Parts: sequence; structure tokens; C-alpha cells
Amino acid sequence: MATHAGGCHCGRVRFEVEAPARPVVLECNCSICVQSGYLHLMVPVQDFRLLSGGEVLSNYSFGTRTAQHLFCSVCGIKSFYVPRADPWHRSVNVRCLDAGTIEGMEVRPFNGREWGRGR
Repeated sequence: MATHAGGCHCGRVRFEVEAPARPVVLECNCSICVQSGYLHLMVPVQDFRLLSGGEVLSNYSFGTRTAQHLFCSVCGIKSFYVPRADPWHRSVNVRCLDAGTIEGMEVRPFNGREWGRGR
């Protein structure tokens, strides 16, 4: 396990997460993830710490309005969010982590486009 720091483009939103140095991340094919190029690093809520920027976060919800797509209202970057599928975790965009602590990663496809159908 390693401590990874990250945040948004302008630097107002900053966080830390405890996660493996070589994590498994999910590449989702749902509409919002495809358009934003989001790569999901799922961490339990207790392993995520928002250090700064809570006051500049805005929330975007769509569909079931369950997921909390939090983005910086200054630069527009969604560096983490509360997923609909698992609100006890935070999904961190691995592309928003600072360089230096990720030693590599395994990217697995995730069919988010069809997730939840029939429920």
C-alpha cells in the first residue's frame, strides 16, 4: 500500500488515498466516463481524505441521481466522485494522481453502459 496524492487541474481540490502502488483500475464505457476519459481507482471511504477544496466542489447528477459527480467549480475537473454502485467507496480518477507513487497499473474494462439494467 502507498499514499497517493492528487487533485484537480487548478490545485484547489487536493486529496490523499491509500491504495496499492500497482492498482487495478476500471475503464468504464458509460457515457460520462467515455467522454471524460475517467479511469476508476476504487478506494474505501476510510482510505480517502479530502485535504482542501471542499468549498469549490459542485455536484452533477443524472439518471438515477444517486451518484455524486463532484467537480471543481473553478477548473471543471472531476478528480473523484461518489459512485452509484458503491457509495461506501470513492472513485478516484487515477489520471488526477500526482506523478511518482503509481508504479504501474492493470486496466480492466467495465461495462458501465449496461450496468444496472433489469434492476
